Amino acid sequence: MSRPPATSNETTPIQRCPPELDRERLPAHVALIMDGNGRWAESRGLPRVMGHRAGVEALKATLRLCSDWGIAALTAYAFSTENWSRPGDEVNFLMTLFERVLQKELRTLEAEQVRIRFLGDLDALPTKLQELIGDATERTADNSGIHFNVCTNYGGRRELVQAAQRLAQRAAAGELDPDSIDENSIAAE
Repeated sequence: MSRPPATSNETTPIQRCPPELDRERLPAHVALIMDGNGRWAESRGLPRVMGHRAGVEALKATLRLCSDWGIAALTAYAFSTENWSRPGDEVNFLMTLFERVLQKELRTLEAEQVRIRFLGDLDALPTKLQELIGDATERTADNSGIHFNVCTNYGGRRELVQAAQRLAQRAAAGELDPDSIDENSIAAE
């Protein structure tokens, strides 16, 4: 590949797929959960926030590698609905870190043709972060490179509850037989 890496670290060379890996067998989509960063830092005697910063660097390296290897999409679960229960200072740090990373990396993501999308309940995020997310999404919407999905304020439990509520409403309105509700019904919601 002739393009530079998909982050602002211009000194990092392109990481070619090792010859022993069959490119045809690589996944088209990779997903990861950013979990354990705080525990990682604590286990090394560092403040939890250092773990979150290290997690960002690991995510950037993963995005770069996926892009370099021709993987079409990367999804990162970056902040779940359950993360709001963390100490307020940690949540505030995470929101500020999110803002700073978006501000710092957006031009590079644009130049590298990365298409970034955000999934989750974005309305609950700080206004400034919502604006940055909207700007990043808009500015990269037509990019042709790797699709980078960031799940933010996203939770599987919340999604299941919302699906169940919609199905219950349809059943109460007589539009759906409650006995017909199964895994496929929930998946369709």
